[in-house]
Amino acid sequence: MLTQASERAQQATRLFEDLQSRICARFEGLEGAGARAHFESTRWSKPAEHRLKGGGHMRLMRGAVLEKVGVNVSHVWGTLSDAGIAQLPGAKESAGEFVACGISLVAHPANPHAPTAHMNLRYLATSIDWIGGGSDLTPAIEYPEDTAAFHGALRAACDSYRANAYEEYRDWCDRYFFLPHRNERRGVGGIFFDNLHGADWPADLTFLKSVGEAFLGVYPAILERRIAMPFDAADRARQLAKRGRYVEFNLVYDRGTRFGFMTDANPEAYLMSLPPLASW
Repeated sequence: MLTQASERAQQATRLFEDLQSRICARFEGLEGAGARAHFESTRWSKPAEHRLKGGGHMRLMRGAVLEKVGVNVSHVWGTLSDAGIAQLPGAKESAGEFVACGISLVAHPANPHAPTAHMNLRYLATSIDWIGGGSDLTPAIEYPEDTAAFHGALRAACDSYRANAYEEYRDWCDRYFFLPHRNERRGVGGIFFDNLHGADWPADLTFLKSVGEAFLGVYPAILERRIAMPFDAADRARQLAKRGRYVEFNLVYDRGTRFGFMTDANPEAYLMSLPPLASW
């Protein structure tokens, strides 16, 4: 099983690396001609004796348009901790052996009129294998046309996968990106899916690509509409408070953050989603 998973993980990682490169180029373009802001590139891996093998490629930018944005790719394998075995499907049957790869993106724009966005796509395998991921939008100041465009792009990606996938993954997103202790949604939703282990790997891989392409097409276009809008101190305060909610979710509920802790991966990578400034 893990031999096949390794081959699939390599295919998915090539897809994720291509997306990473093109998304970063698009974001750098938003900073404007001659801008000093560029993505800093950091590659990481664990020592040879570590139970986690492989590594990742972190790309982080702090600019005038995007106050902080990270686009990370990882491809790791090895043996899970006891806590990880208890939480990951099929890990007990594989004696803790696993393979995982993914792309994770969070963008925090400087302008309060421009929404924060997240995208994650992943492939994991233990004694079973599956895909997961999703994308959601978190505006401090909502514009219905932005919400409609974002959902429309994701609907098109889902419709190419199977019937009713968008409705299912949209509702899943609304349940997942919810803060129970606040009794509120994190943002205006998107899609979320996990543990999809169908019999058609090429179709699953194509779906992951479709979600990535949908995000690349729609989110930068939303930013272009909003990044030059005037704002005041009240708008900024509203944005920082919304970011505080974002921090609460990612540190308490987010599966990707928990998986990072479980696998003892690079904390700078799985905590990349935290904004540069927030308030409570």
